Parts: sequence; C-alpha cells; structure tokens
Amino acid sequence: MERVTISPKYQVVIPRSVRERLNLQPGQQVQVIPYENRIEFIPLRPARELRGFLRGMSTDLHRDPDRL
Repeated sequence: MERVTISPKYQVVIPRSVRERLNLQPGQQVQVIPYENRIEFIPLRPARELRGFLRGMSTDLHRDPDRL
C-alpha cells in the first residue's frame, strides 16, 4: 500500500509502481468516487480497449414457457 500527500492545490501524485501496474498514461481520465471514508480513482478506458472482453460469454437466453 502506497501513501501520498495532498498538495495545497489538492493534487496527488500517483506512485510509479501503481501507474505501471495499471498502465496509466499522462492525460488519461479517471473517475473519482467518494465511498464511505475513502476516495476511489477508477481509470477510464477507451471503448476500443473493451472490444472482445465478452468473448466466450454464453448468449443462450432462457425464457419461461408462460412468458413471451
């Protein structure tokens, strides 16, 4: 677990080990979510990076006989 300090401008520097592990790039956007007593930063990925992530998922649809 890494520790960072909030600057007077309320900025933080993401540690190198975290940037490399998550493959974060300069200018990349993150979603900031306050959750209970913590802050979560969720990296936003371009839609083209999501292509194929559902590959192999079952597309069978089960319907009850009494419902159409």
